[in-house]
Parts: sequence; C-alpha cells; structure tokens
Amino acid sequence: MISTFQKTIRPVWAVRGLHMSAVEALRRPDPENTVTASYGKFISQVKPQHLSSVVLHRSKRMVLDSIGVGLIGSTTDVFELALQHCQHMYAPDNISSVYGRKGTRLSPTLAAFVNGVATHSMDFDDTWHPATHPSGAVLPAVLALSDMMPANSKPSGLDFLLAFNIGIEIQGRLMRFSSEAHNIPKRFHPPSVVGTMGSAAACARLLSLDHSQCSHALAIAASLSGAPMANAATQSKPLHIGNASRLGLEAALLASRGLEASPLVLDKVAGVAGFSAFYEDYVPQPLESPNDDGHMFLLEEQDMGFKRFPAHLGMHWVADAAASVHKLIVGFGPGTVSPAKVQEILLRVPKSKYIDRPFPDSEHEARHSFQFNACSALLDGEVTVQSFSPAAMRRPDLLALLSRVHIECPQDNPANFNSMYGEMQVTLVDGDILKGRCDTFYGHWRNPLTNESLRKKFRSNVEAVLPPEKVERLIEVVDGLDRLEDCRTLLSQLH
Repeated sequence: MISTFQKTIRPVWAVRGLHMSAVEALRRPDPENTVTASYGKFISQVKPQHLSSVVLHRSKRMVLDSIGVGLIGSTTDVFELALQHCQHMYAPDNISSVYGRKGTRLSPTLAAFVNGVATHSMDFDDTWHPATHPSGAVLPAVLALSDMMPANSKPSGLDFLLAFNIGIEIQGRLMRFSSEAHNIPKRFHPPSVVGTMGSAAACARLLSLDHSQCSHALAIAASLSGAPMANAATQSKPLHIGNASRLGLEAALLASRGLEASPLVLDKVAGVAGFSAFYEDYVPQPLESPNDDGHMFLLEEQDMGFKRFPAHLGMHWVADAAASVHKLIVGFGPGTVSPAKVQEILLRVPKSKYIDRPFPDSEHEARHSFQFNACSALLDGEVTVQSFSPAAMRRPDLLALLSRVHIECPQDNPANFNSMYGEMQVTLVDGDILKGRCDTFYGHWRNPLTNESLRKKFRSNVEAVLPPEKVERLIEVVDGLDRLEDCRTLLSQLH
C-alpha cells in the first residue's frame, strides 16, 4: 500500500520536467557510440577483402614462424610439465591437436594453453612495437577452435587468416592507447593483457559472433588478463602466453553463450577502471569499421620482428654488437675469443632491471641476461639454441668473461625497443680498445628477416620434431593458406 507521503513526493527529475530516460542519457553514453562498441563492430564487420597483399604476406610469415617455435618448444621441460598437468588434472576430451605430440589431443582451451606455452617456452616467438608477443597468444587459440568446428564448417584459409589478423590488430591498437606501453615493461607482461584480448577477438570472429557479443568477449577477456613481471626469466613466463591464448578463447566461448560484461571496458570512465587498470596514461580511441575503401591494418604500416635465437628481444642488440667485436678479434673465420686476451667488457644498454642479470643460474635467466648473451656472442661469434644448454652455460671461458662485464645505462639509450641500441666496448690486456654497436639488429621490424632466413629458422626448429618431408609440406601449406577452401589441410599437418 502506498502512503500519502510516498504519493506526494515527486522525484527531482519529474519536478524539472525531465523523463527518466533523458536523465540516464545524460549519465550514460550511447552504447552504440562507445570505444568498446567500435571494437565489437570492427571485429564483426571487417571482411577478408580488407586484407591487403602486404598484410597477407606478413601474417603468413608470422603463422609459419609461430608454428616453428611452437614445435621446437614442444621439446622443452616447461611444455612437458604443462602437458602432463592438463592430461592428469582434466578429463580427456580428444578434440584439438597438440604441438609435437602425434595422436595427443585435448579440449580446445587446454590445447590452446599448452601450445601457447610451447610457443613462448624458449622466448623465441615474434615481437612487435609497442612491445608484445602477438602471434603466440592468437595462433594456438585459432588452431584449437578450428579443430573444434565440425568438418563441414571449417573456416577457409582466408577466414582463418582474417581471424588471426584481427587478433593481431586488436593487440596493436590497444597498445597504442598508452605511451607507457611503448617502453620495456616493468609492472606486467603485456601479452598476458593485450594477448588475451587479441585471442578473444580472433576467436569471436571465427565463431561469427555479432558486434555486441564481440564487445562482451573483449570485456570478459579483460577480467581474465594480467601477469606480473616478477615471473619473467622463470618457467612460469611461458604460462603468460598459454593463458592469453586459452583465456581469450574461453572469453569468446562464454560470450557466444550469452554471458555479458561491461559495455564500457575499453572506454575511459571517471572513477571506474576498465582497461585503464593496466595503463595509467590510457587514452582510448574508437576503431573505425572498414568501408568500401578498406581498412589499413597496423601490420601493413609496421612489419613484425622475428628472433634469430631464443632469448628476450633486448638481447639481440648486444649479441649483434658483441659479434662484431668477435670478428675484430678472431677475423671472419671460425674460432673463439680467449678470455686471457680480455681485461674488461663494458656494455651500454637501456636500464631495465629484469634483463640485467650478471650471473644467470638457469636457461630462463640466461635468456633474460644482457651479460650472458653479450659474452656468448663475444666468445662464439653468435648466439644459438645450443648456447642455452647446461653444458654451454657452464663453460669456464664463458664464466671468466661474465666476471669482467660492467654495465652503463646512458641517458640517450631509452628502454624502448623502437629506439634503443646495444654497445660493447672490450679492453684487451695489451691496452687495445675494441667497440661494437648495434642500432637495429637483423630480424627487427625495421630490418626484417628475408623469406630465406625465416624458412631456414623454421626448418632448423621443426626438423627436431617432424620428418623433412612434413617440414617442407608445412611451408608449402602456410604459403598457400589464403587459397585453401578450408583449413583442414593446415590442421592435418599439425596432427
């Protein structure tokens, strides 16, 4: 029963002659005109014809390289631990294939997880700017989801590449909302954040979700994101990529069932953190849906960085600088630098605590050590997969060189993969001083690997797992991926 008091009290909005809907409109932005909605619309509306020949070429190189590092990653201890965990802790669900394990299948989300772990287990996967590992978070999820789809509904090779490129594009766009994201990270590992969002976007597209569901997939993924930098240089760092791939796929699947999340997750809302929780200087911009003139993907503007050896990206500058000093000492022929000739080694590198490791104790620490990679390259003239083996790490000559390293962090050398440099100065016992410097290593997005070099890396990685004829067939299939009627041909090569 309504009291007289209740009847006589009129809401403020009514006194002012406003309807409730008008008040709500003042408080809330039009849900169709938000940054978050623009991303959902882009994911659902972009078409295969918007992929230029440049983007197709570059993304196929990324797919090939990512499969290669995933397959060699399937030989590592951390991958084996992740696979055993999934096999022992979860009920069998033989749907999606696992890198490097013939006949082994898992549920789609677990396959995405272990294959993501494999991809980053040696820190050998591709890198972009602003700094993240884009392919490892997306490709395992798209492969696992494609395995999950019925035989008569497999995506075409072109649709597969479109979903993959959407996942890459979303990561790049989000990273450009922050100037902080342009620097070598300090607080959290970027792939664990933007990679999860990219995986969700790619899978949402492959599931043909509508624009609202795509937005919800991104918002759900935001609640599944994040990993601290303290776990860099440990066996847990590869989990960051595995979780990004797995949880992005889960977010898309949940959205497909109707689960909803914040419609403003990518918008900047005063007093309520969405994606801005990860970046303090977050300034979001809407993503325009493609029109008849197409869409300029970020991958067209900036190529991808591919690593020549399995270590943190920053290591490639000091390794190239050290290799040039090696040549000055021993010439261009085979040979090693004798520590007896070296009095002191000075490295000029950016200031970044988690990759300043004078005496690494494990292969994972070695992959994140300026000192280790510089001394390995000075000693041998290069850094390779074998450089991180226990025997190579324990070499007396290497340990002797490590004891003579000092580091300087000049102010003109920012902790930024687009503008940093690596410099080595070696003082010999006879008083000579030799210098080497690298401003852009071979494999950087400004100096990309040739197709020949990329395929050489792929063959070297995959021959440890697959027979030679299957290696060459994989190269052929990925090269023609955009022309396949469905992606079963690719999936069959990985089973």
